[in-house]
Amino acid sequence: MKFAFSTNAFRQFSLADSIRIVAEAGYEGVEIMADVPHAYPLHLNSADVRDIRRTLDDCRIEISNVNAFMHHADGDTYHPSWIEKDPALRAKRVDYTLRCIDLAAELGARHLSTEPGGPLEDMSREEGLMLFREGLSQVEDRARERNILVLVEPEPGLLIETSQQFLELFRDLDPAVFGLNFDIGHFFCVGEDPAARVKDMQSVAHHFHLEDIAASREHHHLMLGQGAIDIPQVLDTIDETGFEGFVTVELYTYEDRPVEAVREAMKYLRAWKDGRQAVNP
Repeated sequence: MKFAFSTNAFRQFSLADSIRIVAEAGYEGVEIMADVPHAYPLHLNSADVRDIRRTLDDCRIEISNVNAFMHHADGDTYHPSWIEKDPALRAKRVDYTLRCIDLAAELGARHLSTEPGGPLEDMSREEGLMLFREGLSQVEDRARERNILVLVEPEPGLLIETSQQFLELFRDLDPAVFGLNFDIGHFFCVGEDPAARVKDMQSVAHHFHLEDIAASREHHHLMLGQGAIDIPQVLDTIDETGFEGFVTVELYTYEDRPVEAVREAMKYLRAWKDGRQAVNP
């Protein structure tokens, strides 16, 4: 596996500076936030895309994932969602995702992550699932044409929270187009054992988000090693499955000190890697 860091912790920095800081800290990849102030597709022109690619090349770093979850440019973290009551708002989420698919392809990324429907507000779960499937169907052809995987990221408090709920949804989706963005902390928050789920979900998980979570299981991202998740066990399990993609550290909660966070997380990951190599020389 390879390690990356998400730029959503660097909202006070330019995207170019964020990429450089992540690369200098020793990560092999960087997750690009497709939102303000970094790479909101409607704010980018062809020259901007070329500049991003040039920065990536200069820093010798790959894109681990395009984060198309948050939508602060035209809403907030969760809105407009896939399951808004207002069809015009749902159309905004679809249009945004289509543009993110194109951006991912232009940047040479393999996949993007998206919210798991959205907050279930004033509607039944059945209606929410119907709207979510309908929205995903509207981006399916574009994703297939551009060879970009659309990864659904279960999250506490949203339509899809658990591994079982994801698998129920996934039965209706084309595995050549859709998959799972496995957020280790999110599954822990809803009472699941992340290491066990890594084994169960290895055939559908194409990218991982990594953070720690307190013993209370409150959804608040913590620095690696400062919560209750057995992160070494989770990383060992991912390694044992033979996963060759990216595990991206996601610490947007450290926006006030992202440079410190990116370095501290890498120190933790290097210590895990050294220990792993000592046990398995």
